Amino acid sequence: MRDVWRHFGAEFIGTFALVFVGGGAIITSPMLGRDAAVVNIALAHGLILALMVSALMRISGHFNPAVTAGFLVTGRIEAMMAAVYWIAQFTGSIVAAYSLKALYPERIVAMTRLGGQSISADITMMQAISLEAIATFFLVFVVFGTAVDPKGPKVGGFAIGLTVTAGIFAIGPLVGGIVAAVLYDRLFLRGGTEPVDHGAIEGP
Repeated sequence: MRDVWRHFGAEFIGTFALVFVGGGAIITSPMLGRDAAVVNIALAHGLILALMVSALMRISGHFNPAVTAGFLVTGRIEAMMAAVYWIAQFTGSIVAAYSLKALYPERIVAMTRLGGQSISADITMMQAISLEAIATFFLVFVVFGTAVDPKGPKVGGFAIGLTVTAGIFAIGPLVGGIVAAVLYDRLFLRGGTEPVDHGAIEGP
């Protein structure tokens, strides 16, 4: 049971940090020029994710429902633990959003919608879904290539954070993450052994 709470706590903290810092960057970006705002938002998301993954990857390090879905469909996490991860991720996101609402002036909160996203009038819903799916594909693919693959380079969360930064510069739904996970698992990891640090936590 203690391991469940450790995984829950890690996912909660990591997702809280991602939403809090990323949302905070979006909230404060209107005072910057358009190009500077994009850079600010992309770097904020990428850096905080890189730091949180590096700090917590010994325990978990998903911080995204699509990543957890990828682990679930490839059999790298049990359904019950995936549910724990998702609950922690959603709870962390909600608490971070309410924290931002409490800490920023009401006028700015209303203007920026706490960093909430919307689809540009220049693209269709299908185009938006496709863009998000591709960005999420890259994210989960890099997670599997650097954190899951025992032969992959151990660069902490650096590559994962950079992938998120690149995705924001270019512009995730679940489907992109699942496709990336299955592709990497079947094409590159088939027959490979699971690293010992991806299992349950033991000891104090």
